[in-house]
Amino acid sequence: MTPSSANDAVTSQPVLNAEQIMGLLPHRYPFALVDRVLEHVPGEKAVAIKNVTLNEPQFQGHFPDRPLMPGVLIVEAMAQVGGLIVTQMPDLPKGLFVFAGIDGVRFRRPVVPGDQLRISCELLSLKRQRFGKVKAEATVEGQLVCSGELMFSLVD
Repeated sequence: MTPSSANDAVTSQPVLNAEQIMGLLPHRYPFALVDRVLEHVPGEKAVAIKNVTLNEPQFQGHFPDRPLMPGVLIVEAMAQVGGLIVTQMPDLPKGLFVFAGIDGVRFRRPVVPGDQLRISCELLSLKRQRFGKVKAEATVEGQLVCSGELMFSLVD
């Protein structure tokens, strides 16, 4: 086994599987957009996978002859990975974290069925245990497809 294939073997083992993710995030079909978590350091960072498949409902209309994953769903998947960073922080009050802002999001290339999004998020700040910001990026096969900063706030 070469050093690079050894690293690939390590990253293919999930830290959190789909059932565990459902226990941490409130999202359900068709908005559960995180399939597997590869790295998870509560309060710091998370790296996860979203497998894009043709049988997802958005592809019926976006677009029938050329299916493309809507950018808003890519951003939502990134936000869900960001949410995983704060879900297991012991000092945070309970409640629902929702979008409070989106800064500098850029889309670099289309995402199509068959792609596997690798989403990395890093917590940049957390204020008054209610407002936070993450730096997020999504790649497919090592190519950047989307990046930006996502803000969230706690709703009681």
